Amino acid sequence: MTWLVPLLVLVPLLGAAVALGLVRHQKTQRAITVAVLAIAVAVAVTLMVLVDRHGTIVVQVGGWQAPYGISLVVDRLSALLLTVSASVLLLVLLFSIGQGLADDDEDAPVTIFYPTYLVLAAGVLDSFIAGDLFNLYVAFEMLLVASYVLITVGGSEQRVRAGTTYIVTSLIASAIFLAAIGLVYGATGTVNIAQISERVAELPEHVQLLLHTMLLIGFGIKAAVFPLAFWLPDSYPTAPAPVTAVFAGLLTKVGIYAIIRLETIIFPRPQLNTVLLVVAILTMVVGVLGAVSQTDVKRLLSFTLISHIGFMVMGVGLGSVAGTAAAVFYTVHHIVVQTTLFLVSGLMERVGGTTSTRSLGGLLKAAPLLAALYLVPAFNLGGIPPFSGFIGKLGLFRAAAEDGSPLAYATIAAGVVTSLLTLYALMRVWDAAFWRPKPAAEAAAPHASTAEPHAHLRAPEPAPLTVSEETGEAYHPGGSVTVTDAPHASRASRPDETATGGPTPVAGEAPPRTRLPRMLVGVTTVAVLGSVALTVVAGPLYGYATRAAESLESPDRYVQAVLGGDR
Repeated sequence: MTWLVPLLVLVPLLGAAVALGLVRHQKTQRAITVAVLAIAVAVAVTLMVLVDRHGTIVVQVGGWQAPYGISLVVDRLSALLLTVSASVLLLVLLFSIGQGLADDDEDAPVTIFYPTYLVLAAGVLDSFIAGDLFNLYVAFEMLLVASYVLITVGGSEQRVRAGTTYIVTSLIASAIFLAAIGLVYGATGTVNIAQISERVAELPEHVQLLLHTMLLIGFGIKAAVFPLAFWLPDSYPTAPAPVTAVFAGLLTKVGIYAIIRLETIIFPRPQLNTVLLVVAILTMVVGVLGAVSQTDVKRLLSFTLISHIGFMVMGVGLGSVAGTAAAVFYTVHHIVVQTTLFLVSGLMERVGGTTSTRSLGGLLKAAPLLAALYLVPAFNLGGIPPFSGFIGKLGLFRAAAEDGSPLAYATIAAGVVTSLLTLYALMRVWDAAFWRPKPAAEAAAPHASTAEPHAHLRAPEPAPLTVSEETGEAYHPGGSVTVTDAPHASRASRPDETATGGPTPVAGEAPPRTRLPRMLVGVTTVAVLGSVALTVVAGPLYGYATRAAESLESPDRYVQAVLGGDR
């Protein structure tokens, strides 16, 4: 079944090429993209089962044996993250399609979204199966190119500015990574991860430290760890809701995956474990303090994203099977829950016209189901029992207690504080957006929605004004208004209607009851149920993560699988 492995990259890239050639047929593009990601999910699930039963699967591309050729490697860690990532990519795509259908932009001229999204998917999936550092670098570059296009969809000044910050930071990380690859090759004569693992121990201590540090900095920028996470809060919130969701769920986790490989396979010695634990503490605390100070839901979630990266770094820094297993489990949990919260924030923006807690209010009465969809993943991220967030954090705290060092106990304290402040920040959003009535000024004077448009949408030029022969007044033909950066604006054609199409709410009262598009609600509900399902299957999932950690903590198994020999 080794032929399945290359499909994870080949099928999305071929799908992107076909979709790009069908720029005038958006429905066909959409069908191809859904089919490609459905195939990716099926392949990933199959590989997850096969690897758990029969061991690591290795493909030597072109028949060139390692270390001379390109190795594609799928072990338990790869297979697990492939399955979760492919599922999230498909789910977010369906949300994006639902948003497009709801906004009646089936024939919108921006058709680059689908092929770009497939290139992004290829980059994510390739990252998890790369068996050499240069292939990993190529996967990162695919991510960078695709993500820059997606983050600037719409062409607004704010998005271009945020996209520029994002791409400059990513290019710096890529330059550091590429320089590190060159140094690794110069020192070891190879870029194959398995062979590097064999040869790196023969290098002088200071050379090992230099290579280790450079790779860790490059991966740390991509993972958004403190103090290398400055770029994230200003970059993610400006993108459309589906793009923000997939970025938050997956892109930083590619960096975490690379750090796990670095610390368990390439440099298995506890050379920088103390540094990692300090970084974990600072990432947790600084990130959550940033979240507490925010009044915008998307920016708040971006800061919680940073803070919870610290939990994963904590598990890796402990340098034990228990710590790595908890980090792997928490990574899966965070991919699903963080993606779900960003999807929910997109629905909040659709109903309330903004993500600012100063302007939101009364959503509990306007959209009761949305209130439940927010509350469940919020409790999960905050670590309320019995959700998977609590299980993952408990595993991390137990691993730290087994370590027994003062620094390990400090990480426990930081984790507890971070969990409590995360819950406080998320419940403050609940109070402002759902429980309290809409602020009087906002209710009395409906504002233009600040919601981001569907990723396919490109605002057309305003229609020319026509002068009425009867009144002499200028108007737009058909009664339409100028297209703004809000998907609801075109539906608010009368001054006595809100962005959601209903009557203006009375000051201090809840906005009118809103009917959200069924597909958007359905996809978000599936995401929420998926986050709950992690709790239901926590036992088997944690067992799988533990077996993955045991394999990682024995790098000889990886080396034998790639370079030959008995597993």
